[in-house]
Amino acid sequence: MERLLELAKKAADQAGVYGQDTVSDVVYFENSKFKGIVSGIESGVSLLLKKDGRLGSAYTRNLVDREKLVRDALVSLRNGVEAGFELPSTRGLPELATFDPDIDLLTNAAMVDECDRVCAMLADESRSQVDMDASRSTSTVRVLNTMGTDLTVHLSSYECSVWTSYPGSGKFGGVRRWVSGKGFQRFPQEELDFVAGLYNASQTYVKPASGRIRVLFLPESMFVLVMRLAAATNGKSVYEKVSPLRDKVGHPILSDRVTLLDEPLNDSLPNARAFDDEGTPCRSMPIVEQGVLRAFYYDRFYAWKNGVEPTGHGNRGGVTTKVEPALEHIRLAPGTTSFADMLQLMGRGVVVAGFMGAQSGNILNGDYSIGLSPGLWVENGEIVGRVRDAMVAGNVYDTMREVLAVENKTCPSWLGRYPGMLFDNVSFTAKA
Repeated sequence: MERLLELAKKAADQAGVYGQDTVSDVVYFENSKFKGIVSGIESGVSLLLKKDGRLGSAYTRNLVDREKLVRDALVSLRNGVEAGFELPSTRGLPELATFDPDIDLLTNAAMVDECDRVCAMLADESRSQVDMDASRSTSTVRVLNTMGTDLTVHLSSYECSVWTSYPGSGKFGGVRRWVSGKGFQRFPQEELDFVAGLYNASQTYVKPASGRIRVLFLPESMFVLVMRLAAATNGKSVYEKVSPLRDKVGHPILSDRVTLLDEPLNDSLPNARAFDDEGTPCRSMPIVEQGVLRAFYYDRFYAWKNGVEPTGHGNRGGVTTKVEPALEHIRLAPGTTSFADMLQLMGRGVVVAGFMGAQSGNILNGDYSIGLSPGLWVENGEIVGRVRDAMVAGNVYDTMREVLAVENKTCPSWLGRYPGMLFDNVSFTAKA
């Protein structure tokens, strides 16, 4: 990469190189039976050039012909975007514990054994179809540029997900839980008991009337709401004037029970980072604090476009994708109420244990309309069954203003870690 940077330096005003190497293994189980292992290696280098106030880029999976990669980046400058910002000069970052060396000792056979153990235990407790996957990955990311930045991070992660499926509901129509960390961890018994308990209590179908009711989103379903908040607080959405929040910083937008954080420096969790994929220092920051909008998040390009400082959120989906603002370390702060107490507070309503159609509705505006897969019906503070052909709909800002309770713990799910949340006055529709 150093040789590539030296070549690029001669051809441009500024240059930056991003390199990533990832090794991963995923073990799959279906109906408590081993289905297979998928192993992957992803390696590549992306080159960014800045010349005459414009950006050009190119990438390769195999860094053999460095001159060609520079030529390709120069060609892309012809249609490159205008860029009035400098590449970062980053030094003196905090040292984070991002790699668990024991991950190298974790074999595929050990992950298969763990899945066997969990599937057998959960199938015995719930008499359901149990599906599961477990994965391990290690990555090395390096960012260097002509401004003196030269940063490297080694990452390790382990993730395990298990879910029960009701008869005829399809593979993802059940109750789900995750565990995740920098290294291997056994699936906690209390989480397996939770999944089995919800499954066993919801065997029968109930036919409630449609209306506005209390709705409890489990952590695994909070993604539906959080992704809409993430879209609206993205610096790109602010610049394009499509965010309904663009003039709301400092104003209450949600219930004061809601605090949404981005915590890239929290190295108790996997994939912590002291720098983003552009080499900008990361910082932990509240996006929403006790219901008040505190900040938007930016990469360097959209920070320049908006006339603000970058926040260290310039991230890629891999070497083949360009940098854009992205939240990758989200946490919703927990509250003080247990799940059992939230059911009692709910009295009557539905638990969103799974969903279909997360992308439906106007995401930037905060609208959502999701099928319940499954929706667990609650009467007198107890789960009594599940609903068929039902959905909940609303707007994230309306829904998250009417928070009745926040669970006293967080669980990993898509995009981050969340507690369950109980909301009032949500539109519920069920097939008669």
